Amino acid sequence: MIRTGQEYRDSLRDGRRIWINGERVNDVTTHHMFKPLVDIRARIYDMAHEERYRETMTYEEDGERFAIGLKLPYSQADWHAKRLATDTVLEEVKGVVTRVGDETVGEMWSLFDGQDVLNEVDPRFSENIRRHIDLSIKNDPFHVSANTDPKGDRSKRPQDQDPDMLLHVVKETDAGIVVRGAKYETAAAYANQAFTKPTIANWGDDKLSEYAVGFICDFSSPDLKFIARTGFAGRAPIEDYPLSNRFDEVDSLVVYDNVLIPWENVLFYQHTRAAAFIRATLHRYSAFAFVQRNLKLADMMIGAALWNVKQTGLEKQQAVQEKLAQLACYREGINAHLTASIATAETSPAGLTMPNQSLLMTGRVFACSQLHLMMHLARELCGGQICITPDAASFRDPEAGKWLDKFYTLNDNWQSDDRRKLLAFARDLLNSDYAGHRLTFQLFAQSPPFAHLAAVYRNFDWDDSLRFTKEAAGLSDRIYGHKAMAAE
Repeated sequence: MIRTGQEYRDSLRDGRRIWINGERVNDVTTHHMFKPLVDIRARIYDMAHEERYRETMTYEEDGERFAIGLKLPYSQADWHAKRLATDTVLEEVKGVVTRVGDETVGEMWSLFDGQDVLNEVDPRFSENIRRHIDLSIKNDPFHVSANTDPKGDRSKRPQDQDPDMLLHVVKETDAGIVVRGAKYETAAAYANQAFTKPTIANWGDDKLSEYAVGFICDFSSPDLKFIARTGFAGRAPIEDYPLSNRFDEVDSLVVYDNVLIPWENVLFYQHTRAAAFIRATLHRYSAFAFVQRNLKLADMMIGAALWNVKQTGLEKQQAVQEKLAQLACYREGINAHLTASIATAETSPAGLTMPNQSLLMTGRVFACSQLHLMMHLARELCGGQICITPDAASFRDPEAGKWLDKFYTLNDNWQSDDRRKLLAFARDLLNSDYAGHRLTFQLFAQSPPFAHLAAVYRNFDWDDSLRFTKEAAGLSDRIYGHKAMAAE
């Protein structure tokens, strides 16, 4: 089934305990710092019911319609459909949103691929993951991913400090496991559930660990607390900060205060091998939608920069064109990695169509590691006016406004109002608190940069490069020693 936007809003009125700016939130759907993203997620649900979007946003099976984003991918066509659905959403909301569900559910598909590992731990866990993937498709929840913990002193094992610094199991009962600790998660305060799994950490050398646990957590649990960072929405007028006020996906520290996780929601438990497998393969699917958002972000930077140089008549200067071309190379580099990863897709251990892992993971590194350089280029092209232009209220003032109208009007095509809007947009995209937050978020949202590169190392075909160089240099077979593998 496909939920409506109102059904989604109603699902959040479950008594959850949320704090922001030191105050308890009575209704997350109406609070000014959460409402913009609640409204966007609700809009996505409603789009699926509208005639003009239905075929793009949903698919039919056994007479029912389900969300394209939640469908298990068994073909390249499935991936093309997912990409189109995401682009359609971003075009509709006219901005970039990352945590809206379609990218995080992909992490459970990695578990679907790991059923052999889970079966070795406990056959119930393999059954649980299949059931939860099916439930996500059928019930259409807003599903997110709880990854990183507070961690504490990383020079120590979790067992050698406050044990709650990493989420762990404190008790087993007939009904399930009881967990304590905390996780940071974007959009948690207005999501329905999360795939909660271990962070990148030292669980110890033992085969079993109370920290090696993964489960589906129902965010309506009365023993959860959501302590959110302050939001950007409402700090300043939307006319001056059009992105901050509409697209801030508020992050929360989710505190698990002896939360009961029913056995049917436990996906793996205790076995460090299962935890290590999940961390190594976690983003083999979800990285696609994550990287795709960077493509739209690149479009926004190119548009902001190009409109700025056009309105001042600088687009024909060679130095300006060189910078614009660099932005275009960045955009098309992301596009090429996404396109090629599907064109050369692989079959996963469970028979899913998996994006080519080397191309997808190198694309993620390219998109995230080069973002700060591209933002700097866009700032250069936009110029210093993005940090000195007065606010919209000054433009409306009878006395100040006439002077601003005089100095911000260029010609019949570029009047002061359009110039102010463009500069405000560019400022929020490239130069505001929100812009700085987004830059850091892109570096760490799926894992830290070193883990992005580790994923490349694990998936790149080193052997072919070694083979070619061996043959080109005329090296003997002795160099292989006892192993003919490139990287261990």
